[in-house]
Amino acid sequence: MFQRILVANRGEIALRVIRACKELDIEVVAVFSEADRAAPYLEQADRAICIGRGPSVDSYLNRPRIIAAAEVADVQAIHPGYGFLSENPDFAEVCRSSGFEFIGPPHEAIRKMGLKTEAKQIAAAAQVACVPGSDGVIANDAQALGLARQIGFPVLIKAAAGGGGKGMRLCSDERSLASALRTARGEAEAAFKNPSVYLEKFLERPRHVEVQILADTRDQIVHCWDRDCTLQRRHQKLVEEAPASTLTEEVRARMGAAAVRLARAAGYVNAGTCEFLVDADQNFYFIEVNARIQVEHPVTEMVTGIDLVKQQIRIAAGEPLPFRQEDIAIRGHSIQCRINSEDPENDFRPSPGRITGLRIPGGPGVRWDSHIQVGYSVPPFYDSLLGKLIVHAPTRLEAIATMRRALDELVIEGIRTTIPLHRKIMRNPDFLAGRVDTTWVERVWTPRPVAAR
Repeated sequence: MFQRILVANRGEIALRVIRACKELDIEVVAVFSEADRAAPYLEQADRAICIGRGPSVDSYLNRPRIIAAAEVADVQAIHPGYGFLSENPDFAEVCRSSGFEFIGPPHEAIRKMGLKTEAKQIAAAAQVACVPGSDGVIANDAQALGLARQIGFPVLIKAAAGGGGKGMRLCSDERSLASALRTARGEAEAAFKNPSVYLEKFLERPRHVEVQILADTRDQIVHCWDRDCTLQRRHQKLVEEAPASTLTEEVRARMGAAAVRLARAAGYVNAGTCEFLVDADQNFYFIEVNARIQVEHPVTEMVTGIDLVKQQIRIAAGEPLPFRQEDIAIRGHSIQCRINSEDPENDFRPSPGRITGLRIPGGPGVRWDSHIQVGYSVPPFYDSLLGKLIVHAPTRLEAIATMRRALDELVIEGIRTTIPLHRKIMRNPDFLAGRVDTTWVERVWTPRPVAAR
């Protein structure tokens, strides 16, 4: 096992990894930007090293400074968390060539899975169904038009080198295709330094379901069942559940087996997530692999009892998985609400600032993963996630009741948050009945912009 690990991230996930290291009796080194100098979680690390100014490009995306910090601190491994450099194959390769174990997949697997067109080819070879679309990147507008006519409008234009909704455009007819392609390529170039895009058939009102996988260095691969991440806004997840309550047991088993086949075909090691779209007839289609720990990993931990971050570390240290597929069972139901510093009443405008009051919910079945405290100033440079409110109960309806109570207890003062939106979602009849899809939030929740003064 490692003696010392560097956490190349910030906020909630940095604290999550620090806690896992402490429980494994591993020393932990945290890096931080000038904007995070006063972050309370830094006190939990054995050592903290400043790596640059507030903007990510000067700190958490600055590979030479992170490697230099690892060298100074004499660590054996680097945990990238999620976001930032977590799915950057060059960073993974540099870590290992510099003598540090990268706590994540091999850089070759990250590179394969990072290019969605190549990931789809691997999926097809593993007999995992994909959404109908282009076999590779779109060479020109004429090719895109021919394919769109073949598979039928509407179509989705998607960035080949990234995700998170960047470089993605919905096109409903031939007239708007050229413009949508131009916009998507521009966004993809800005976000990923790669303007390549591909085309997919747009599925009407699907659900978004993903499967958590774990793969050790000894060719053992398991899945930890599924999560429903359907509730999204502009392709950013808001609420996650485990398991996906609308799947039949037969479909659930087939989806898990498909994820394992795909991971094996890709030469995958460590933790990862295979994402699928599920139509009204429960046909599922592979869309991408997230080669890292997910923001929503706690709901899987709650229903399986598996600490996924500890497993990441153990796998990276060369240890075998301590369980087999038949040992992993689903117990109860878990729900997670992402609490962001955004104003839902004003088109989710970011709301950085100082937290002046905080009341954290508790009681049976409640978990709060967060780095914030009273007096903490939310910086304007990073993702707006403040914390994750997670509940666990024997059934979905009981979990919803627990989440309602926990949301009513949760108070964050001084900034705007998404707490009011989550309270409404947990009482909405469509959500209660499971009648939602990936466009439901944008159709049902219509923000009321604040009038200009």
